[in-house]
Amino acid sequence: MTVKKNLPLSKDEPLLARLGSQITARRKILKVRAQVCAEVAGISRVTLHRIEKGEPTVSIGAYLQVCEALGLYLTLLPGVEQAADTDFPDPEMPHIRIKDYPQLKALSWQLKDDEYLTDAEAKSIYERNKRFLDLKHLEEHERILMQRLIDTRGMERILV
Repeated sequence: MTVKKNLPLSKDEPLLARLGSQITARRKILKVRAQVCAEVAGISRVTLHRIEKGEPTVSIGAYLQVCEALGLYLTLLPGVEQAADTDFPDPEMPHIRIKDYPQLKALSWQLKDDEYLTDAEAKSIYERNKRFLDLKHLEEHERILMQRLIDTRGMERILV
């Protein structure tokens, strides 16, 4: 019997590393210090650090404790990229990874590629920099994201 190995959803970043990045982003958005987050989750600061790095040796229970402490709710969607194109459970939670959207990446050059943004942050970047958008080279998944922001956030109509 052959067992298929589950491949990461992103070619360049394993699933746990992405989850760790989202946990870190959420903690920082909430302005919660790492030590306080660890205490509320009932884990050590070292374990929290390992979770935020996406280490696979940390138990799923510890990941879930941190998610609960930060008000994050895991979904069984295929990936963050697809979730960003559907009705995401909490648009205030960072879930739009900059490097997944080429125009967003170009407009937010000062931010790290692997950072996650909330809908409001992405909307703000697109609106402030709309004069620099290259609509001719806009990829379909980014066009869908922008249309969703227009529909749900009242973003000024920038797609032609």
